[in-house]
Amino acid sequence: MDVAILHAGDARAPRDGAIVPNMTAAVRSSEAAPSAYPGLFDIGDLSVYYGSFRAIRNVSLSIAEHEITAFIGPSGCGKTTLLRCLNRMNDLIETARVEGRVMYHGVDLYDRRVDPVEVRRRIGMVFQKPNPFPKSIYENVSFGPKIAGFKGDMHDLVERSLRKAALWDEVKDRLKESAWGLSGGQQQRLCIARCIAVEPDVILMDEPCSALDPIATGRIEDLMQDLKDEYTIVIVTHNMQQAARVSDRTAFFTAEVNEAQDRRTGILVEFDKTEQIFTNPSDERTENYVTGRFG
Repeated sequence: MDVAILHAGDARAPRDGAIVPNMTAAVRSSEAAPSAYPGLFDIGDLSVYYGSFRAIRNVSLSIAEHEITAFIGPSGCGKTTLLRCLNRMNDLIETARVEGRVMYHGVDLYDRRVDPVEVRRRIGMVFQKPNPFPKSIYENVSFGPKIAGFKGDMHDLVERSLRKAALWDEVKDRLKESAWGLSGGQQQRLCIARCIAVEPDVILMDEPCSALDPIATGRIEDLMQDLKDEYTIVIVTHNMQQAARVSDRTAFFTAEVNEAQDRRTGILVEFDKTEQIFTNPSDERTENYVTGRFG
């Protein structure tokens, strides 16, 4: 897959002296040095600040392609903050500042020449609460491709996206109706279809089932398993059973409390295959969390 996320012709120096591919050429994933960047994402010594407050500290991990990676941990440990770093959503927060390395296909996402809009097209996000646009079902799915200048068969794209989101059979006869008339679970699958329609590489999910009933949750979980053959998925969840059911690898975070400032800074405790995390973790803090002793 080509990775062309850089502003053409921008001659400014890269951040921290990072080596950036030629601006006139797309960077292919096969050309990224596998020894340096073993995963689709390589995150190194990442810290995120909101003003003077450090929300997460020195996080390092590698996220593999075509897997589901889960971020778990107690509230306030920085899971969502880290997730938002992967498609530069934190750029939208005026006081946010990122230090460290976030490599994607071997490209530094925070290099000055990287186009954050293109990053968010390639790395889509599904939020905790379903947020369909106040438009028809069809227009929700077609909106992104229209903005991106899609020139192909829009009707085919909408159908394919809804099929991939396991929603087509339920809505094919009501595409002109308002998306707000769908159930909560259907709305969340519509948001997934909307994300898929712009042909991303990665789908980020921030607690996508927290507002859904068990039946709708099961459908979303089944859908994630189907989608990982085509997409890389990273999910934040407070539901440890969900992480155990759907993910290939799990990262456990906790928070250090600064009593003087009454602030909590998130740290990565352990990152491993999900089975290892839940059956034989290497850190006592992980074991205490997954067994319900705290959190």
